[in-house]
Amino acid sequence: MITPNDERSVVALVPAAGRGERLGMSTPKAFVELGGKTLLARAVDGLLASGCVDRVVVIVPAELTAAAAALLPAGVEVVIGGAERTDSVRAGLTAAGDAEFVLVHDAARALTPPQLIESVVRSLRGGRGAVIPALPVVDTVKVVDESGAVTGTPDRAALRAVQTPQGFAAELLRRAYRSESVATDDAALVELAGETVHTVPGDPMAFKITTPLDLALANALVEAGQETSRDVDAVGRGGAA
Repeated sequence: MITPNDERSVVALVPAAGRGERLGMSTPKAFVELGGKTLLARAVDGLLASGCVDRVVVIVPAELTAAAAALLPAGVEVVIGGAERTDSVRAGLTAAGDAEFVLVHDAARALTPPQLIESVVRSLRGGRGAVIPALPVVDTVKVVDESGAVTGTPDRAALRAVQTPQGFAAELLRRAYRSESVATDDAALVELAGETVHTVPGDPMAFKITTPLDLALANALVEAGQETSRDVDAVGRGGAA
């Protein structure tokens, strides 16, 4: 548990506007149910259970604000996002106000253990400006050209699969978002701004629910009562943020 003596506030942003097309559902991905509870609600529950998040801000399309507010605990703020994920994070940063630290967490990583969230925050409070959870890559990775021909094989010992929550000193992330850079995740934006991003050990349970197979795995874990278990090495998944 994070010491209560550190009064620097932590605000968690949860962009939840994804359509979930790869999941094969008509419902927006964050609102898909897993064991009787939506992915969004489970992700928020994990943040609150960590004991180190002062506020949670969920960012959704305008037409889903009422639905999101109805399924989330009292005190969780729901704000309107934009057309792109970056627009939604910007809206979340505005809502975060004068927070010292910001976490950006995928609603699709609904089974992320609270201990992992606490680990990210502990590293931020310890002086890191940007912190991401990461797992070693277990598969061999190939680089291919446009024709599909292999052009290289990176050493997987130096590769990591990135998860969320990604944590930042708030001003650092705001500065990165003021740039015109384009990146696939928030940490990459910070890297492009010239800042160092540090890692903490990830957790297999923080896998991203993107495909029907991912959802089936998550359902199996919930049904087995393992949604908070760390003993899931057989899962072997990290996934890109």
